[in-house]
Amino acid sequence: MHSIELLPDEATDRAVRDVWRVLAADGLPSQAAHRHPTNRPHLTLATADDLPAATRAALDRALAALPLALHLGGLLRFSERSNVLAWEVRPDDALLELHRDVWRLLRRTAAVDRANPLLTPGRWVPHLTLGRGRDALWPGSEDRWLPRGAGERGDWSGRWTGARSYDSTTRTTARLGPEPH
Repeated sequence: MHSIELLPDEATDRAVRDVWRVLAADGLPSQAAHRHPTNRPHLTLATADDLPAATRAALDRALAALPLALHLGGLLRFSERSNVLAWEVRPDDALLELHRDVWRLLRRTAAVDRANPLLTPGRWVPHLTLGRGRDALWPGSEDRWLPRGAGERGDWSGRWTGARSYDSTTRTTARLGPEPH
């Protein structure tokens, strides 16, 4: 499986990693526990079974829209196979358009994984994962975990500056789109 991911600017990356560290220090599930070198804050746009060269080239063209504005809001919780704590991404029109463009492109050129309802256009819940665990519970006032500089409701602004694909079989990444700014 290959995921198509957007990467935040350095300040946002640091802010998310700060939240990971605070959660871990509180003894709670945190992405900080994932020590693989590819682990970093990202926004997943879509997944596909395969990304042939022609698809990668088309993705590079679509991702030329970067950099884009990044807007984070409060904290979200998801419960499925595992419980997830995430920082809400508030998509603007440009991000929603890029998401739809990536999906259209993947439908034409690769096998899109339509099984994940969190990723499909119209149902996508954009977020940056902070922690996950089967029995994870995040007690109390979660906003205390958000970094200094986040607004009262967790608001944070930055830029989506890069993109990559992640191959879950080989556990490797490859840059997509333009060089990060």
